[in-house]
Amino acid sequence: VIYPPHSNLTDKEKTSICYLSFPDSNSGCLGDTQFCFRFRRSTGRKISLCCFLDQLDRDLPVYLKRDPAYYYGYVYFRQVRDKSLKRGYFQKSLVLISKLPYVHLFRTMLKQIAPEYFEKSEAFLEAVCSDVDRWPSPTPGKILHLPIMGIIMKLRIPTYRDKPGTTPVVQNMHQADAQISMALPTVHEVDLFRCFCPVFFHIQMLWELVLLGEPLVVMAPSPSESSETVLALISCISPLKYCSDFRPYFTIHDSEFKEYTTRTQAPPSVILGVTNPFFAKTLQHWPHIIRIGDIKLPGEVPKQVKVKKLKNLKTLDSKPGVYTSYKPYLNRDEEIVKQLQKGVQQKRPTEAQSVILRRYFLELTESFIIPLERYVASLMPLQKCISPWKSPPQLRQFSQDDFMKTLEKAGPQLTSGLKGDWIGLYRHFLKSPNFDGWFRTRQKEMTQKLEALHLEALCNENLVFWSQKHTEVETVDLVLKLKNKLLQADREQLPVKTETLKKLQAHINDIILALPDDLQDILLKTGT
Repeated sequence: VIYPPHSNLTDKEKTSICYLSFPDSNSGCLGDTQFCFRFRRSTGRKISLCCFLDQLDRDLPVYLKRDPAYYYGYVYFRQVRDKSLKRGYFQKSLVLISKLPYVHLFRTMLKQIAPEYFEKSEAFLEAVCSDVDRWPSPTPGKILHLPIMGIIMKLRIPTYRDKPGTTPVVQNMHQADAQISMALPTVHEVDLFRCFCPVFFHIQMLWELVLLGEPLVVMAPSPSESSETVLALISCISPLKYCSDFRPYFTIHDSEFKEYTTRTQAPPSVILGVTNPFFAKTLQHWPHIIRIGDIKLPGEVPKQVKVKKLKNLKTLDSKPGVYTSYKPYLNRDEEIVKQLQKGVQQKRPTEAQSVILRRYFLELTESFIIPLERYVASLMPLQKCISPWKSPPQLRQFSQDDFMKTLEKAGPQLTSGLKGDWIGLYRHFLKSPNFDGWFRTRQKEMTQKLEALHLEALCNENLVFWSQKHTEVETVDLVLKLKNKLLQADREQLPVKTETLKKLQAHINDIILALPDDLQDILLKTGT
């Protein structure tokens, strides 16, 4: 059954959802299990709601922006013995499909509604949908109140202006408030420490593998462990966006199964979470495999674990650990290991351990990315090169050699005490999809900044005086160009002050009014 009934999923999408909504039979998930998956949307579909969500997308941090080619599925699965049923078990999944990667929000929501839905009927889903219809837009930066079946979830979606690593806390104001409302500390974060605990000694190597977009498989006993671990991996390079494909739960029925498991070409840059033992054979040739047992919160941290050789990974019941022949570029940071081990001995809450781990990854990523940010900013032309009468100047080309030269004086050593082959790590990164995605975003932002500065330069000119000294043809040409500039500013949401746009519109009107009547009529009628 699908709610709302008018949702237009294609047959291929429905099939993907059906296969991904249940754990593999070998997972033996008795009771209630929650996990998430991600799948490709069918091509050639009309993309609805786009402009509305694009508007909100602009204020999000880059790692939370939607990818229009994918949907997320959030699953609440229940399996309990029931002698009255033919198979001897009640097995049902309630799945929420969304374009938004707000794992924690939808997980919390399903926890509220799924158990009741399994007891009641479909009419209950209708009631849930009418609650969701009352939700405000998912505007970043605002405190949102989302009613759901008698309680109110209070939360805040981050914005790109938030300082990385800080989460403004949403609190319940009054005691009475706590009865009916739940304050969510985050909309998208997973419990990092819990996820990384089984591979505790390799967190820094895993950070490198994710940063470089290396092919990674997580083999786990159940979809909840595989999906949480994959989401933890892609979040460890935040505030950088992980730009390759990732599948928190991947099955042999997936439409990309052949493409991703073929041996005729090198494994693609993706992170897959799998639970089916069959993958131990089909993905044997992958270079990096993380094998996870049941995730239990440790009474003690696992003993020092060596990286295991890939040839030892024969079956899915091979011992937990990281199987790879990868040699990390950076020396291991013993400090973070000690800090987290101490936390386990002192029974520090897992939330606090996750905060420490998240801060560690953030500082590592920022140390790595700041030299790149600094170099790319130097590719921007000087403001004095911007002339209102010429097209905006181009950005200078990115040169790997020039960038490498800057590292000697302004490299990561300014912010990180970690030793190792940083240069090698940068060389490798510059060939990766994550660099490509990051650089394209920067290029776009800087080009838009140049366009905005060009607009401001135009505004500061006396355009009416200019038009009086030029022919009518040249003046009409200028008016049309300026109108196009205004349209572009609106369409691309250029970073321009509203006063600048108003001023430019006033310039256009003044120029038109100085022209003969017949031309005025034509130019005032044409919107573009």
